[in-house]
Amino acid sequence: MAEVLGDAAIAARLTELAGWERTDGRIHRSVTAPSFLTGIEVVNEVARAAETADHHPDIDIRWRTVTFSLTTHSAGGLTAKDFALAESIDRIAAQHDAT
Repeated sequence: MAEVLGDAAIAARLTELAGWERTDGRIHRSVTAPSFLTGIEVVNEVARAAETADHHPDIDIRWRTVTFSLTTHSAGGLTAKDFALAESIDRIAAQHDAT
């Protein structure tokens, strides 16, 4: 099982991730895609990355805005897995000009 990170470690990791915030034991970020279909492409690529990592985000789609929410349910908090997937989400979003 992945180790739950402490508050100091979480705060430090968040400084490395633009646009991500911590709320209620999760980190989350919303991105706005240039079009609805581009937003869906981002979601599809994130889904593939999540499946490969065996770590799945909660995803909310509202027209061109996609919100990703991460926590490690099995560990009961935030772990390194969440931050690794957040970095992947950021790369995927940037490739599609979703900001």
